Amino acid sequence: MDKNSRNRNNFMRDWESHAKLYRLLGLILLFGIISISSWVPNLRAAEKKPISGETVLKATLKNGLRVVIVRNPLAPVVTTEINYLVGSDETPAGFPGTAHALEHMMFRGSPGLSAAQLADITAAMGGDFNADTQQMVTQYFFTVPSEDLDVALHIEAIRMRGITSTDSLWDKERGAIEQEVAQDLSNPQYVFFTKLLKAMFEGTPYAQDALGTRPSFDKTSGDMLKEFHETWYVPNNAILVIVGDVQPEKALAKVKELFGDIPSGKLPSRPDFNWSQVKPDTLNMTTDLPYGFAVISYRLPGTDSPDYAASQVLSDVLSSQRGNLYALVPQGKALFAGFELDAMPKAGLGFAIAAFPKGYNSNNLVKEMSDILSQEIKNGVSADLVEASKRHEISEAEFQKNSVSGLAMAWSNAVAIEGRQSPDEDLKAMEKVTVDDVNRVAREYLDPSHAIVAVLTPQASGKPVSSSGFGGAESFAPKETKGVKLPVWAETAVGRLAVPHSTVNPAVTTLPNGIKLIVQPESISNTVTVTGYAKNNPELQTPKGQEGVSGILNRLFEFGSTTLDRIAFQKELDKIGASESAGANFSVRVLSDNFDRGVQLLADNELHPALPENAFKIIQRQTAMTVAGQLESPDYLTGRALHTALLPKDDPALRETTPQTVDSLTLQAVKDYYSQAFRPDMTTIVVIGKVTPKEAKEVISKYFGDWKTSGPKPKTTLPPVPLNKPSTAAVPDQSRVQDKVYLAEMLGITRSNPDYYALQLGNHVLGGAFYATRLYRDLRENEGLVYYVGSDFDISKTRGVYQVNYACDPDNVSKARTVVVRDLKQMQDSEVTPKELKQAKALLMREIPLSESSVNSIAGGLLSRASHDLPLNEPILAAHRYLKLSAKDVKAAYAKWIRPDDLVQVTEGPTPK
Repeated sequence: MDKNSRNRNNFMRDWESHAKLYRLLGLILLFGIISISSWVPNLRAAEKKPISGETVLKATLKNGLRVVIVRNPLAPVVTTEINYLVGSDETPAGFPGTAHALEHMMFRGSPGLSAAQLADITAAMGGDFNADTQQMVTQYFFTVPSEDLDVALHIEAIRMRGITSTDSLWDKERGAIEQEVAQDLSNPQYVFFTKLLKAMFEGTPYAQDALGTRPSFDKTSGDMLKEFHETWYVPNNAILVIVGDVQPEKALAKVKELFGDIPSGKLPSRPDFNWSQVKPDTLNMTTDLPYGFAVISYRLPGTDSPDYAASQVLSDVLSSQRGNLYALVPQGKALFAGFELDAMPKAGLGFAIAAFPKGYNSNNLVKEMSDILSQEIKNGVSADLVEASKRHEISEAEFQKNSVSGLAMAWSNAVAIEGRQSPDEDLKAMEKVTVDDVNRVAREYLDPSHAIVAVLTPQASGKPVSSSGFGGAESFAPKETKGVKLPVWAETAVGRLAVPHSTVNPAVTTLPNGIKLIVQPESISNTVTVTGYAKNNPELQTPKGQEGVSGILNRLFEFGSTTLDRIAFQKELDKIGASESAGANFSVRVLSDNFDRGVQLLADNELHPALPENAFKIIQRQTAMTVAGQLESPDYLTGRALHTALLPKDDPALRETTPQTVDSLTLQAVKDYYSQAFRPDMTTIVVIGKVTPKEAKEVISKYFGDWKTSGPKPKTTLPPVPLNKPSTAAVPDQSRVQDKVYLAEMLGITRSNPDYYALQLGNHVLGGAFYATRLYRDLRENEGLVYYVGSDFDISKTRGVYQVNYACDPDNVSKARTVVVRDLKQMQDSEVTPKELKQAKALLMREIPLSESSVNSIAGGLLSRASHDLPLNEPILAAHRYLKLSAKDVKAAYAKWIRPDDLVQVTEGPTPK
């Protein structure tokens, strides 16, 4: 899970695992752990003070529980995040996944709160309830409407007091966690990450991550997990962070009431760290991605080190798009290049990374990267880039306020993981960093004699093959679901079923050139976010034989404008600490004082892209090589097999980019595509932040108002398609030990049909709230067949698709499918229970305020609805519809539109058994 942004999936894909995040082209696995640095004493009294304009209340209870409450009134929601200062570092010898296993068991119930009660309550609260385990911290987070803070605190207080950890319950949960192990071991990037940890931190607790192993889980017992809980899950080993639209004093009083009498505990000693020098090594592995990557990694200072701030600035400088590492991209030597730092208290992991297309000489790339780093050490870093780093860090600190859950995570990371008093401490430390500090850290830590080099080379997949059917006729009879009586403290909140008040009320106008402008003022931070979409459809608008032109155009936007080349353009962004991207989807994030300049740069890039000839040739060559690898990659072949099974032979969505179509392109073809696909009268721009509608309109008009176009609007809506027939296909992937499974079918329904809402309501009975919903309960809780399962409708003006996806061992593919089909047929044959119907409605109601708890989600929702020609207040209109629907309506919709026996099945991985 992304411990910084954490945008959670509506279908609750149960990411409660060790914290890991793929970013930078989906390649880099980040991780984090907690500092055991002591909290500066609060003398057991509350301390209230403003930090960066926020109202912050901090206190330590008599039992040692440390509490941080931050008022953030962006939306009527609140996030609670309880950090237990224990993770994989404290696990018993031979049992590396104990902390992770306990995290799973925390969802299996506690004395006074059964697993069924927990599932029902969290579903009614909106389902945004999860956890992660890291090396030295385990975090549990819950985002709910502000009026339900009492419920969230009750849950965490009960779980701190104890858990129900019997061998029978652990036997059931072990199936799910072992599926998670198989899922991660099926990912070559994760396997690489574990090897890198072991090599970089050998002999220390950091050498292992939090996942655990199947053999150790087989030896684990319920009593072991209960003892681990009793030892470490005590108030004096926890930090509770509360962020949102709350009254801090009132929230603290409730915390004292619910947590104050939980006894503290005597904590065992922490593990020792016996450091040895990193031994240079080279790791050669394969990946199932369509491209490979090269990594040069180093052990860097941890968050406890006085050199940590300088190492952060060093990482920013080395990853700058004006830097020498990134220059490998425009030179045609890498698809991406940069530098990352992931710091732990005692040490950090820093690495230069570059992605390369299949067939590229990775040895040459590693040498280029090594030479660049050597020159940085020899010549010293750019003073200008050091200052640019500081400006961007200041901007990012302000942008943290734009998400309730994101701000809660920022505070948790600061006070729990890094042992700081607030997130501002890191920023203040970086402001003091000098160029000499950065150069000294670079010389000391970027030592090639103690570096570990890794190369992951793309590996082709076999061709998809038809599989032999859907498996045997095994019986998975559903267990009768009985209603559970809820605790008194939860009954009122769970029983509340009303359309919530939306805080989103944008001003909408259409500029003379056709641009739709949507402005949502927000004063939570001194920032403005501008995001836009030029509606287009390459599947319909790309000339025959020019497949791939839109992708090349999107990459060419990186090369600046006709007035500012790539370096000059990035330098202007650095001057104001802004982040910007142009293309069909375009955006700029900037401090409010720099709103005008930020929009000016965005418009310059979007409306006057440089599109240089030399860059076109480089990108054309790289794209052809990347496409060649993509056509052989398992993920692409899986998607292709699924689409081929669902769509008719000549459907536009089946158009395929090949090396040949890319090689045939000219720069003029790219310019022609830009001219006809990017039009103001098909563009929507959303402005959100500390800005008035009048100011926003003036600035957008000034820089986008002269954008003109001619001719009729192109067609961007795909034509209707017939219903599919059932089929199966298996895509081999040698790197996986577990199968990814996709079940899908075309539907006859379109977005304008009123049954859309009944299908969505039914889908919230099937999924969306973990054990409270049918698919998770039947596939994971009861049978232990899968780790996650998702179900989704994608219904547009002309087409509809229903899809279920899960991952499991090869011998469970057919078993899990049997359960899915059974559950779908049950939706058609029997009415959902009154409890399920009410719960699904409550979940949908709560999703409205939760969807408004970050600036990005507000902007994204407005842009999406505008681009799909839906009312901007569609969530509220839909809520009224949902409340009127009956169980009979849901049953009728599923009987009419869903065809369980016509599902297409595509698997990726070992051959299903």
